[in-house]
Amino acid sequence: MSELPILTLYDRFGGAAGIRRITQRFYELMDTLPEAAACRAIHPPSLEGSEEKLFWYLSGWLGGPQLFVERRGAPMLRRRHMEAPIGKDEHDGWVLCFRRALEENAPDPSLVEAIWPQIEGLAAHMRNRQG
Repeated sequence: MSELPILTLYDRFGGAAGIRRITQRFYELMDTLPEAAACRAIHPPSLEGSEEKLFWYLSGWLGGPQLFVERRGAPMLRRRHMEAPIGKDEHDGWVLCFRRALEENAPDPSLVEAIWPQIEGLAAHMRNRQG
């Protein structure tokens, strides 16, 4: 009897193609939603580099290839984002875009719920300004 392979969250989200859909949609939303304007304002004019880094990070975080670590070293996300002023408006815009991108692209809603507490915790941890 052969054993079934254990699927990672990376696999369950659709591998590289699934993660790419999430990151592309996330930055499309950030670029267009008025509620995300404060978050968009702390990003560079082109979101391509940011999107690529998020793709690398999510790939490894969800159990796939450790692309971010291979290219940039340990994530240290709070340290890397310390130069950007992240307060309530930036946080809320990021969370809104990420939640929508996940919900629109997750093959199963239970996957969103499985990771959402960690995503919310990460977003809260990134805040470095009051208000």
